[in-house]
Amino acid sequence: MDFPTTDGEDLIRVRPLKALWHIELNRPRVLNSLSLAMVRQLARVLDAVQQNPQVRCLLITGSGPKAFCAGGDIKWVALQVRSENRAEAEAFFHEEYALDLAVHRSSKPVVVVAHGVTMGGGLGLAAGADIVLATETTHMAMPETRIGFFPDVGSTGWLYAKCPAGYPEYLALTGDDVLGFHAVRVGLATHAIESYRLPDVLRALQDAAPALTPERITAQKELFELMASVTRPEAIPVDAATDTWVRSYFDGVSSVPELLENLSQCQMQSRLCEGVFRRLSERSPTAVALTLALLKVQRGRPLEEVLAMDERVARWIIQHHDFWEGVRARLIDKDNRPRWHPARYEEVRSFGPLDPFLQNPPGQEQARRPIK
Repeated sequence: MDFPTTDGEDLIRVRPLKALWHIELNRPRVLNSLSLAMVRQLARVLDAVQQNPQVRCLLITGSGPKAFCAGGDIKWVALQVRSENRAEAEAFFHEEYALDLAVHRSSKPVVVVAHGVTMGGGLGLAAGADIVLATETTHMAMPETRIGFFPDVGSTGWLYAKCPAGYPEYLALTGDDVLGFHAVRVGLATHAIESYRLPDVLRALQDAAPALTPERITAQKELFELMASVTRPEAIPVDAATDTWVRSYFDGVSSVPELLENLSQCQMQSRLCEGVFRRLSERSPTAVALTLALLKVQRGRPLEEVLAMDERVARWIIQHHDFWEGVRARLIDKDNRPRWHPARYEEVRSFGPLDPFLQNPPGQEQARRPIK
């Protein structure tokens, strides 16, 4: 079951394996990044899975050895905004977030193989899965502030449900990389497995799927028992020193300038402190401050509300100078010399109490569409 595009390529491939349906994202040349057409096709398949009583489990993988999904096609989004086709850009976010919510709310269990690059929108798909398999090639991150955007797809909400203290702020603000089995350690994946054993997982899932309980919560427990026989919990690394450092400096951080001041006096993990300064210096001050404001507001909120807020913020930020400038510098001209406005964290407004999120830019009022 394929979905051909006008140029004959299949954006996704669907393999109905009796009680197990296997979706493969199929844009390997761009690391399986999500286009609007892909999002729509994925939504159709997910709906078909919900309606089919014979399907007991959904498996989502990425084509090629390099990536599960590098995120949304943000370059395309920026070009739509630049060409004054903002409606298409906004449609992408609305439908992507609706797809993410549908994965979270699926009546059937979902398994994601997060091999290779899994960032942004890729993490958005994985976040709603029951099983997320990390391999030695896994490379997770939320680097959005580097292009003048923000960690969206509900992450400023669900990070708090998945990660140890301090990591939601640390990962969202710094965009730091999480490699290999460390993805399980920090809560972004559920199981560790070597790449060469992935065919064993597919066979095990295919064999077990017909006997899975139709009720998702019970089926999830059954899948965890199955994964215990094919994955390697002993391979999950331990890094108590880093965990302590992250918790000490990032848990409940109140402002970016205060964070930088505290890190400038850092007495432990000096290498990590220097790395944070370097990463924050590369990022849009506006986007970083916006992300921190979102983290404060979204924590503990229902996912529907988190995603609705993300949509409002996305509509606002895609018109900000730093979004186009970040995409230009990182993805188009690739000079890696973005000129942020403002350029210093001390010059950025606090974004409280969420007034930029709660209204559209002047002259751009729109009807508000609920996330379904």
